[in-house]
Amino acid sequence: MKLYLVIYICIISISKILSQDVQKKNQVKRNILIILIDDMRHLTDKNIFLPNIQKLAAKSVAFQNAFAQQALCAPSRNSILTGRRPDKLHLYDFYSYWRDTVGNFSTFPQIFKEHGYDTYSVGKIFHPGLSSNFTDDFPYSWTEEPYHPASQKYKDAAVCKSKHSNKLYKNLLCPINVNKQPDGTLPDLESLKYSIDFFKKRNSNKPFLLAVGFHKPHIPLKYPHKFLRKVPIGVVTPPIMPDMPKKMPTVAWHPWTDVRQRDDITNLNISFPFGTMPPKWTLKIRQNYYAAALYIDDLVGKLISHVDLNNTIVVLTSDHGWSLGENGLWAKYSNFDVALRVPLIFKVPSKPPKSISTPVELIDVFPTLLTLAEIKPPNHCKNNDNTVKCIDGKSLVPLMSDKSHFSNLIKFAISQYPRPSVHPVNNSDKPRLRDIKIMGYSIRTKRYRYTEWVEFNNTMFSRNWNKLYGVELYDHTLDEEESNNLYDENKYKNVKNKLSNLLRLHVD
Repeated sequence: MKLYLVIYICIISISKILSQDVQKKNQVKRNILIILIDDMRHLTDKNIFLPNIQKLAAKSVAFQNAFAQQALCAPSRNSILTGRRPDKLHLYDFYSYWRDTVGNFSTFPQIFKEHGYDTYSVGKIFHPGLSSNFTDDFPYSWTEEPYHPASQKYKDAAVCKSKHSNKLYKNLLCPINVNKQPDGTLPDLESLKYSIDFFKKRNSNKPFLLAVGFHKPHIPLKYPHKFLRKVPIGVVTPPIMPDMPKKMPTVAWHPWTDVRQRDDITNLNISFPFGTMPPKWTLKIRQNYYAAALYIDDLVGKLISHVDLNNTIVVLTSDHGWSLGENGLWAKYSNFDVALRVPLIFKVPSKPPKSISTPVELIDVFPTLLTLAEIKPPNHCKNNDNTVKCIDGKSLVPLMSDKSHFSNLIKFAISQYPRPSVHPVNNSDKPRLRDIKIMGYSIRTKRYRYTEWVEFNNTMFSRNWNKLYGVELYDHTLDEEESNNLYDENKYKNVKNKLSNLLRLHVD
């Protein structure tokens, strides 16, 4: 009798295992929506309330300290999509394609495509041009040719009105009437329409990965003028430190030439390279940036309203941040928090809402998506003749769940930015590879940001840690805008040494 009972229990157990295996095989894979916003810094309520993004964040796992690997479009986007740091891709500018120059590394949409997903790109996902082989990495990454809005060809057109003239200008600040624009629309409106049509017309049972890239608030700050009325100038506050701090090393400064070259800013005759923005204009630019962010927030809300959130993993982030006059700086091009810190939101059907302050990196998006989709990440990749680690990032899924599982996770973020010289020059913002002589490596913990500017060899892709051109240490418990450089204060000597060793250990 006991033998029959044992056999019966074994049969039941095997049946359950086989049943679970069949269920797993038949389980419908979740769709994935990536929303990638251009130049969107991490904004909080004290800056501007973004109702749709913040509503999404409240229902999601929101990472409050997420950082880009480099505050420049092409390097950052390629790092996100390949899960590799700029040093591993040898890309710090816009002028090389990693598959040709470093190794045929896979992107995460490529891996999803290989695992049965239809993958689509709308708007700006890869940076267009040589850095994505003039194809947005099609057909490797995408099932169909990526969609780009036709009106993007007018991105730098003279369409901005002036109160003092009937002439149209190429201004930085450019609230507009959409109906009076070339083609009667804007690129992000076209991308939104295309994406909504995708959801309405989609009738395939195959899972999909749809990546939607919005162009704003990238300059020029061109957006429907109705959003400017939602940000009264009286509620806009100036940065705490609107000028270059005394202890900022000159190599950390960049002259924000793309901002200076806009017609309305050129007319201000700001001295190069250390001149700073007049206070009145500082407030106006901040106001217009917030208005452009509200415009994108509105589009995000409209897009999300067409998404089945019960069967879709939604990821919202940006390629990097944007300085709004902090320490006298504008745009990106630096290792400061405001240029690197971005929103990072994962809306996962099975995960409860959570706010996480642990520092994370955008290269973590790749392995996190694979984990959520139960896809095994690649283990070994070829880098010319060598076998190397495929992904530099780490899965954030342990952080999303039980704290006991992430005690050994890396709890800091590393970023970098190149410079052609110690003193700011015309190409300090965006030096080409051949001109890079210095690399600034920066590590961000929960409390500190520490940066070393070191000698860099642009042909060997190596660094000389013994040749320093600047050192920075900021304590975020006292100084959120990173204006007080504490590197030479004896009180922080041990902190500086510890962070220096940690930085050098993790930069290879």
